[in-house]
Amino acid sequence: MSKRKVKETHMPVGECISQVQMILRERFCHQRLPEKPVGMESQHKHLLELLRRTAVHGESNSVLIVGPRGSGKTMLLNCVLRELLEVKDVNKNVLPVHLNGLLQTDDRIALKEITRQLNLENVVGDKVFGSFAENLAFLLEALKKGDRSSSRPVLFILDEFDLFAHHKNQTLLYNLLDVSQSAQAPIAVIGLTCRLDVLELLEKRVKSRFSHRQIHLLSSLSFIQYLDNVRSQLSLPQDFPDTKFYDEWNDGIKTLCEDQPVVDVLQRHYNSSKDFRSLHLLLMLALSRVSASKPAIKPTDLLEASRVCMVDSKANILHGLSILELCLIIAMKHLNDIYEGEPFNFQMVHNEFKKFLQRKSRSIHNFDKPVVIKAFEHLQQLELIKSMDSSTAKIQKEFQLMKLMLNHSQIMEALQKYPQCPTDVKQWAMSAFG
Repeated sequence: MSKRKVKETHMPVGECISQVQMILRERFCHQRLPEKPVGMESQHKHLLELLRRTAVHGESNSVLIVGPRGSGKTMLLNCVLRELLEVKDVNKNVLPVHLNGLLQTDDRIALKEITRQLNLENVVGDKVFGSFAENLAFLLEALKKGDRSSSRPVLFILDEFDLFAHHKNQTLLYNLLDVSQSAQAPIAVIGLTCRLDVLELLEKRVKSRFSHRQIHLLSSLSFIQYLDNVRSQLSLPQDFPDTKFYDEWNDGIKTLCEDQPVVDVLQRHYNSSKDFRSLHLLLMLALSRVSASKPAIKPTDLLEASRVCMVDSKANILHGLSILELCLIIAMKHLNDIYEGEPFNFQMVHNEFKKFLQRKSRSIHNFDKPVVIKAFEHLQQLELIKSMDSSTAKIQKEFQLMKLMLNHSQIMEALQKYPQCPTDVKQWAMSAFG
């Protein structure tokens, strides 16, 4: 019996690694909800109480959850909804409606989505409504079981709330908040946004109907807590089948988090962004380097993952440009230096490039103007330069004002890494003014 147990608890290394990959990838990608949101106890209690009053007592409310991206707004709301829907009576009655400002770009689309999520397509049928308000009132009326007190509570969750404020006349927001204020039907309007000035975007009539309740989420995570989180995210659960591998892996993770270069990398990530999405990306890249031949995360893996995460995408695009396109970028850099960041046009860039060919270049032959224009247009397609003119119809291509979207350090860094870059081009880039 004891021999069989030993066989069960010691698996081949390859099998252990595939188990580790599966467990940790699921943890990083699916981001399961925690039992309780850490560090937001008061906000959790406030929001839960607010939504419980709507769900149980039929009291209408409106609230905004404000915080930077990745601060846990959606996670907090989902934890509250999970807790709320565990109550038997609430689960039967409450109807959550999820809208997103990036998907529902106007009120007509939003209304269709509300109808779909409330399963009222058959009720609406081919009816024609005079206004948005009539349509919404009809939808809410259809949810009533009998009298007003037995109407089903609806929770409207508006993700990217600030984008709904850009809809024409803010009709959706006005009607939702109007219903929540006038007690026509029990609804709660929950907005999630990362803009602190979101109330300034609302029209006066909309603002007057909003309850002005705001829940702010500001990350108060210390670096020690951040480091503990990295350790717990990479550690294996206690029910891992192979106990020997479990001990070795978790000891390795503990040692890894005490390694000074690793601490420095994590400190840099913590300083740039405290959100767990970017941390999960970093850990995922480190995890992808683990294999049967290398069954542990080493400090070098984390350093390499950090380098990939921190890479400058625009500087990377420069490595794939032709020499002509690179020369045009350098000409623009010199124009920026001379005119202190003022916009330029193709003609100015072409003149600067011709000056370089006449005075300094021995390795680059003279290109025809149409070829140079084509290269210039390619830079515009790559969004390395951006047009400053709103109406381009009346102005010739050569004279449209442009702005360079790269800074000095990005250009110089790309030149150092550019394969077989001619010496005179490098010297031209380093010279003060062309």
